[in-house]
Amino acid sequence: MLLTVEHLRIAFKSEGRVSVPVRDVSFSVPRSGRVAIVGESGCGKSLTALSLGSLVDRADITGKISGTKRISYVFQNPMQSLNPVMRVGAQISEALGGNSKGEIVKLLKDVGLGEDTQRKYPCQLSGGQQQRVMIAMALAARSELLVADEPTTALDVTTQKEVLDLVDRVAKANSTAVLLITHNLGLVAQYSDYVNVMYAGEIVESGSVFDILANPRHPYTEGLAAAVPRLDAPKDALLQDIPGTVPPPTSWPVGCAFAPRCPYVAEACRKSDFVSCPKVSHNGKGGSI
Repeated sequence: MLLTVEHLRIAFKSEGRVSVPVRDVSFSVPRSGRVAIVGESGCGKSLTALSLGSLVDRADITGKISGTKRISYVFQNPMQSLNPVMRVGAQISEALGGNSKGEIVKLLKDVGLGEDTQRKYPCQLSGGQQQRVMIAMALAARSELLVADEPTTALDVTTQKEVLDLVDRVAKANSTAVLLITHNLGLVAQYSDYVNVMYAGEIVESGSVFDILANPRHPYTEGLAAAVPRLDAPKDALLQDIPGTVPPPTSWPVGCAFAPRCPYVAEACRKSDFVSCPKVSHNGKGGSI
């Protein structure tokens, strides 16, 4: 395995209170593999991703992260990630570890941008172009693992596909593994081979994309799958959603965290986790491939 995460726990202390947004996360990424972590905002996905590169400050982190340290990131809002007062070429040069005009031009070409892009500031580029620059910087780092953390959040639908196709293409060309962080199970079906479903700081279900989509075993996974719009749905069909919201990490529910929102909830669910779930016949925690 290229990367293995075992029982990751991330806690923060503030004003005498302890918040644990990531409670018990285990998963792995094979070499050149395409793995996704999917879940709603507030489930702990991005925090888990940041911990892989030691990018989480002032936190109590336990568990084990082993494997490659050569990790690069493509973040969800490139305008906030790029330096607004530096030209694009200078920023890519920093990622290269030194100025190399020929390499900068090649990287820009690899992500579908012209040579003149290196002389521009981020504000002179569209959102899709900014994200392409972020991908070029990730490639410049020559990493073994590319973490794409909601890379299409601020983009229109057409540009979303272009950016994700680009990530997929350049990763395959460079034999780079990809960890895709997203809330959209539809994107996972197109761009990942393995998926880890995350809710309330835990991996609730994991496996191959085919198995998860064909037979979702956890009610939360079932809800995410139902929320993906279908082109073959009747014109008057209502969009499906999951009632309620993810609880805050300062007050995770006792028992199964999904119980307050679950259509299958039983009394036993409020006392223990997924072992007693009416829909799940096993404990879905853990994510080794």
